[in-house]
Amino acid sequence: MSEAVTALNGASFDGLVQVRELPLTGMITVRARLGDADVQKALTSVTGCKMPGKGAITHAADCSLAWMSPDEAMIFCDYADAHDKVSVLTGAMGGAHALVLNVSDARAAFELTGAATRDVLAKLTPADLRDAAFGPGMMRRTRLAQVPAALWRTETGARIVCFRSVAGYVMELLSVAADADAPVGWHGQG
Repeated sequence: MSEAVTALNGASFDGLVQVRELPLTGMITVRARLGDADVQKALTSVTGCKMPGKGAITHAADCSLAWMSPDEAMIFCDYADAHDKVSVLTGAMGGAHALVLNVSDARAAFELTGAATRDVLAKLTPADLRDAAFGPGMMRRTRLAQVPAALWRTETGARIVCFRSVAGYVMELLSVAADADAPVGWHGQG
């Protein structure tokens, strides 16, 4: 059996901010009516997180729970625990109509740290990044240049999740946006 690896083998870049690919991360997508009491109880009991409100992400000791849309949540956990959490969560859903799927190997995750994080992201996304609209604990589905991504603020920067198939492109986008010497007007195209 082959060993799981990240999309870019831990790539990183230091510039206006530090950009780094995160280690393997467990990611579980849950499609269900998030307002359903049984769904909420299952999500919070399995993750230990509070149920996030619209556009939010909550954290517990070893999990995070993100609101992705009115009928979709994403659980972030230890990569090695994702498979078992899917089984436990599926059982905890009771009679609720839900799809619970481990998407860990289909995604890549990045972290930006540094004071210029907002400026770097503003070069790439149309999302409103002002503190009032996008503070710590807030989650956004948006795009980075040409590709879909989800991002959230942390106390020291931001985290980004994208499809694994575009991880190299996203790393290049983030690196150029974080490069103080990058040509003005470059937007990751070409």
